[in-house]
Amino acid sequence: MLAVPIYAVFATNGLVFATWVSRLPAVRERLDASEPELGAALLCIAIGSLVSMPLTARLCDRFGARRVLLTAMVTCSGAFVLGVLAPTLPTLGAALVLAGATYGTWDVTMNASGHQVELRVSQPLMPRFHGAFSVGGLTGAGLGALAAGLGVPVWAHVAGIAVAAVAVGLLMTPKVVEPPRHLEPAQPAQQASTGRRRRISLRLMALGLLTACTTLGEGAAADWGALFLHDERGASESTAAIGYAVFSLAMAVARFGGTWVITHVGRVRALRISGIGVSAALVVLVAVDVIPVALVAMAGWGLGVALVFPAAMSAAAEHSSRPAQGIATVATIGYGGFLIGPPLIGFLAGQVGLGVALWVVAALGIVMVALSPAAAPVAATRRRGRGTADGQETIGTTIPSSC
Repeated sequence: MLAVPIYAVFATNGLVFATWVSRLPAVRERLDASEPELGAALLCIAIGSLVSMPLTARLCDRFGARRVLLTAMVTCSGAFVLGVLAPTLPTLGAALVLAGATYGTWDVTMNASGHQVELRVSQPLMPRFHGAFSVGGLTGAGLGALAAGLGVPVWAHVAGIAVAAVAVGLLMTPKVVEPPRHLEPAQPAQQASTGRRRRISLRLMALGLLTACTTLGEGAAADWGALFLHDERGASESTAAIGYAVFSLAMAVARFGGTWVITHVGRVRALRISGIGVSAALVVLVAVDVIPVALVAMAGWGLGVALVFPAAMSAAAEHSSRPAQGIATVATIGYGGFLIGPPLIGFLAGQVGLGVALWVVAALGIVMVALSPAAAPVAATRRRGRGTADGQETIGTTIPSSC
C-alpha cells in the first residue's frame, strides 16, 4: 500500500505532460507559430525545469515533500492550462517557464519519495514507478488523439486533465512517504577530506552523465525515430508512427519488469546490459534496411533505455545524505540530454544524413556501459572500501541489488 500513492503520482505526471504534447498542433495552429517560434517557446519548459530542480531539495527540507509535491502538481497542471489559453507566443513562453519549473519540482520530489518507499519495502521499485509514468504518457497520448479526433476544444481537454491531476494530488499526496528532512552530518564538513568530497561529486557527475546518455537516446527516438523509418527506410507515415509506439510500449513493459531484473541480475549488470542493448539495437536499425527488422530494433531501443533513468535515480538517492538533493543533481544533468540530444542529432543529420547521425546513440550505449559502475549499491561500495556518500551510513541498503 505504501507504493500506491507513488504509482498514482508518477502516472499523473506522465498523463499531464503527454496531454500537453498531444495538443501541440492545436496550440501551434491557434497562435500561427512557425516551427522555430514554437521551438523557442517549448525550450522554456526545459529552462524552467533546470532552474527549479536544484532548489527542490531545499524546498522539501523546509516545507516537507508532501506540501511541495501537492503545490507542484496543482501549479503545473494549471500552468499547462494557461499555456493552451495563451494569446501570444511571449505569454505562452511565460506559462511554459512556470510549467517547466513546477514539473521539475514534481519530478524530483516524486523520485525522492519513491526512493523512500524502496527503502521501506527493501525492493528496487523505481523502474515500476517509471513504468507507471510511461503508462500515464501512453494514456495521455491516446486520449489526446481521441479528443482531437472528436473535435474537443483544446482548453477543455487540458483543463479536464488538470482537474483530474489536482484531484489525484489532493487524494494521494497526504499518503506519500516523505524523505527525511536534512540533518546536520555526523562528521563536520570541514573535517571531511578533499578527496572524499571529490569522489562523491564525481559519482553524482557520472550518474548524471549516465542519465544524460539515456535521455538523449529517448529524445532521439521521440524526435527522429519515426522520421528515420519514413525518410530512410521508406515506411508509410502510419508504419513510422507504429515504430515509436513500439519503442514506448517496450520501454513501459521493461520498466514494469525492471524490479525483477535488478533484483536477480543486479543494478550495475542491468545497466551494462541496457547499454549493450541500446548499441546493438541502433546498429541493427541503421545497418539493416528491412522494415520488420527496424520495428524490432525500435523495440530493442526502448528496452535498452528503459531502466537507466530509474536506476540512476535510486543510486543518486543512496549515495547522498540528502536523497532529494542527490536526485536533483543527477536529474538536472540528465535533463541536459533532452536539451542537446534532438538538436545535436538534427545538426549531424543535416551534415552527414540521419542514418549516420544515429550512430551517435549507438556510441552512447558504450558510454553507458562504462559509466554503469557509478550506480553500484551503497553496500557494495562499502565492501570495496570506498566509503559511503558523505561518509555516512545509508538507511535501507538491504535493497537486493548487486554488482
